[in-house]
Amino acid sequence: MRAEAGVESRAAGDGPETPDGAGSSGTSEAGGPGPGSGAGRSRRFPRFTRSTARPEGGGRAAPGDAPAPVRQWPLLSVMGGTAVGLVLVAFGVSRIGTLLIGLSLLAGAVLRRVLPSVGMLAVRSRFTDMVTYGLLGTLISLLALMSLPDPWLEIPWLEEIIRFAVR
Repeated sequence: MRAEAGVESRAAGDGPETPDGAGSSGTSEAGGPGPGSGAGRSRRFPRFTRSTARPEGGGRAAPGDAPAPVRQWPLLSVMGGTAVGLVLVAFGVSRIGTLLIGLSLLAGAVLRRVLPSVGMLAVRSRFTDMVTYGLLGTLISLLALMSLPDPWLEIPWLEEIIRFAVR
């Protein structure tokens, strides 16, 4: 009840006046409640998100006056490598195409780690992006190397685990 009375009196202009004529009863210069006043602000989360923070490193990868493809070159390079890999898979060169997709994702993880600003390649935090791109790239590359027939990589203990699980 007391906070409501403070809000009403501040709205009516009953608060103490400063020499420049503005009221200083716990409001900041921006018009919101100041650091010392808790009146008028709810500590509950808002129902609707008004804006979200840009992920760290989510700024442009090139100056703002550069054309859009130049500003987004990290994302375009990863997507280009993935697209070429998908085309190779579609034309029947599945091992090379899948390996290219995995290596493109690994390159995305490296770019996310090395470059301070990667544009739209930044989706989440830097750590989460690196782990996600790196893990997916590693798994897809291993899948390409172990695919049949004639796998390029054989892991003996993995075959034993599959035999045990299939029994």
